[in-house]
Formats: sequence, structure tokens, C-alpha cells
Amino acid sequence: MATATLPLRLLPSRTPLLHTAAFLPASTSLSVTASAPRNWRIFAAAEEAPAPVEAEAEEVVEDAAVPEPVEVQLAAAGAGKDADIFAVVMIGSRQYIVMPGRYIYTQRLKDANVNDQIILNKVLLVSTRDKAYIGMPVVTNAAVHAIVEEQGLDDKVIVFKFKKKKKYQRKAGHRQPNTRLRITGISGYEEFPADPILQVPA
Repeated sequence: MATATLPLRLLPSRTPLLHTAAFLPASTSLSVTASAPRNWRIFAAAEEAPAPVEAEAEEVVEDAAVPEPVEVQLAAAGAGKDADIFAVVMIGSRQYIVMPGRYIYTQRLKDANVNDQIILNKVLLVSTRDKAYIGMPVVTNAAVHAIVEEQGLDDKVIVFKFKKKKKYQRKAGHRQPNTRLRITGISGYEEFPADPILQVPA
């Protein structure tokens, strides 16, 4: 097999030439900084090269849609007029802890309109500062009074269906209807047998 020798060609050096600095004053110093790989810049300055500009930190914007923690809501409710009483009421198939002056979101109440006053009579428990009224299963004659503030929708939920190797995919959105209730008061529990709340010794 014949072999051939190829001539080698030397590439010019990538080192920047500084012979152009001969015309600069003697008090001027040169500094070379790399702004990118194999991309050089020459700065003529009396002292030092300019410091690199740092990227400004992006401000983190908090999401306003995040609900308050339960402890914060309880503390806010504790500053109200009737803060020493709360109740557990059943609406549909769900149970809610309600306090006068607070609001709750429930599943859509179809027959209720905005600003309607409604009475929730399926009260499972009522608790005051020193007594607890525990229903069996409900507290007789107890009622929670509320006002319908809004008929709205929950946040959108994406429903995505996919089957591999079948070229099948479906995407749909759903917003569950809800109702916002403002609790105005709790009444009718006074005649129900009460259990005393034991004070924990300090």
C-alpha cells in the first residue's frame, strides 16, 4: 500500500497582538479580558479594566391566589365579636367548620340567589368557650345563619386523555360551580345538653 505524506499548515496564533500599544502614553496600562470563549477585547485604562456587570436578581412575585394558612384564619376570626363560638355544619356530603363573620366556599346551591338569607340546620357540633354541644347525630334546634355572597366557579382543571400508539388524545377544561356563604350567626343550641370543656392545668 502506498503512503503519502501531506504537508502540515500551521494556523496563526489566537493570542491578541499588543504591538498597537506603542502609541499609548507610558502611564496607561493595558488589560485584556475575555467576554466569551476565543473572543478577546483590549481595554486601555489608567487603572483597571471595568468590572463585569452582574445580572440583576429577578423579583419573586408571590401568588395572590394562595389561601391563608388555617392558623392565620383562626387568629383573624379570634378578633371578631362572636369569636368564642364555632360550629360544624354539613352541606351536601361535606362538613365545614364555620364561625360568625367568616365565609366559606361550598358546592353550588342551585336554588339560592345572591343576597339570599339561608339557614343551615344540619349542625353536628357547636362549641363555645366553656361548653361543647355534640349532636347525636345533629344538635336539635341549632341553626347556622348565612348570606349568599356569590355564585362562582372554581379554578380550571385540565382533563387530558391519552392512549399510546393509537394516535388518541383529548384535552378539556372543567370549572366546578361553587357558592360563597358569609356566616352571620349561630343560634338555637342553648337548650341542647352540653358537655363541659375541661381546662388543662398550666
